[in-house]
Amino acid sequence: MIGYLGLFVAAFIAATFLPMQSEALLVALLLNNQHSVVGLLVVATAGNVLGSVVNWILGRAALKFKHKRWFPATDSQLVRAENWYHRYGRWSLLASWLPIIGDALTIIAGVLREPLWSFVAIVTIGKAARYVALAMITLAWFPTGWQ
Repeated sequence: MIGYLGLFVAAFIAATFLPMQSEALLVALLLNNQHSVVGLLVVATAGNVLGSVVNWILGRAALKFKHKRWFPATDSQLVRAENWYHRYGRWSLLASWLPIIGDALTIIAGVLREPLWSFVAIVTIGKAARYVALAMITLAWFPTGWQ
């Protein structure tokens, strides 16, 4: 149970701007072979998606502070981000699993008022696919009696 909880927390934090490596923990837990593979994938995905929802919420709230001196983006950077997001659309959220870029995408989606239902659906697909691919590679390289 502690393995699942630790993975959830690591995946949640990894989806924010705080530094965390959920992939390494997932691989370690897979190699430990004491947890269900499907369970680990579900927990990692859920934690990572919920962390991205926090970014989306921060993005939704961020615009009211855009004229503050400490705000991390200039008006021109916001316009560039908005143009990029409109050019590639909500499907760019499939790349939300990428380091740094993915975090920014999830915040931009909140700033640009992406509906929560589509945000969660697309982000879940991208993040789940990343964890499934990682698990498949791990299981292919280290084939033992998997649960």
